[in-house]
Amino acid sequence: MDSTATLKRAKADDRIVRYADLKPCFDAFIDTRTPGSDKKENFTIIGPGVSENPNQHVHIAEPHGFNIGGARQPPGCTNSQHSHDTAEVFYVHSGTWRFDLGEHGDDAQAAMGPGDLISIPTKVFRGFTNIGEDVGFLWAVLGGDDPGRVLWAPQVFEMAREYGLVLMENGMLVDTGRGEALPAGKRPMPVTSREQCDALQRFSNDDLEACIIRSGTSGPKGAFDDLEGVSEVCLIGGGRMDWPHGFNVSEVSLARGADIPTHRLGAPDVWFVQNGTVAITMGEDILACEAGDTITVPQGQTRALRNSGDTPARLVAVRGGDSAASISWS
Repeated sequence: MDSTATLKRAKADDRIVRYADLKPCFDAFIDTRTPGSDKKENFTIIGPGVSENPNQHVHIAEPHGFNIGGARQPPGCTNSQHSHDTAEVFYVHSGTWRFDLGEHGDDAQAAMGPGDLISIPTKVFRGFTNIGEDVGFLWAVLGGDDPGRVLWAPQVFEMAREYGLVLMENGMLVDTGRGEALPAGKRPMPVTSREQCDALQRFSNDDLEACIIRSGTSGPKGAFDDLEGVSEVCLIGGGRMDWPHGFNVSEVSLARGADIPTHRLGAPDVWFVQNGTVAITMGEDILACEAGDTITVPQGQTRALRNSGDTPARLVAVRGGDSAASISWS
């Protein structure tokens, strides 16, 4: 299908999920009644994510080969220990966060701030807490169109039971505390066994730090790095964090007035504005994007980017595939 037809069916404005328009789910997971975890907001920005609530709002359902999500939490709020079967990457947009690995979160710990990225391998318990003084937002990438289900640490089931939340085998969350009945013929999810826990990876602090790229760290250069006023550093892929993710991630910086000329990309392409103001052109449409906005460009569609603000702009680019996609310049 040509890119023009794609944009006719989905207007260019529909390709942006603006930070101000994000629709949260406050009861997406089994731990959302547990004190300390009951104030978190979960977002599915692109794709279905791993929410256990069928009423979770999906902003853009179009398959990309990966999912984009987000978590917004006030100070002291925790996301409980869990594991994934596909890649999970977090980029810190705002706030100060601590990531805790292990069944009880005491195997390894690391603090992170704005512009830091972490890629947590599959089959390892992880949780995270906003340890700062302000509300924080994590922008997330999950591998695959279907990232599967979350495996919770055993104590999460025990805490949820006290507050009337029951996770079913089919992945659906039932809130008996609000009068919801367990569906007929369906069984609750068994509590994660000792054998399942012991089969997961254990990390040291050094192992965890190797999964983190700190803001401002130099690294392999991307295709846009040769452009005047533009720098691109590979965060995942390009020889960095090269274990399979199903996607690659770069950080792109544009000096005041700098631009990336019109081009096409041979892979699904998503941009997240970390800071600054950016004008993105898709075909004949120009979209003004600000910090916290997520933009998806149809594969093969012409696109161009320009820093339209008075300060430098920084963006995160996620592209499908473990290796860099082909770029053709117009």
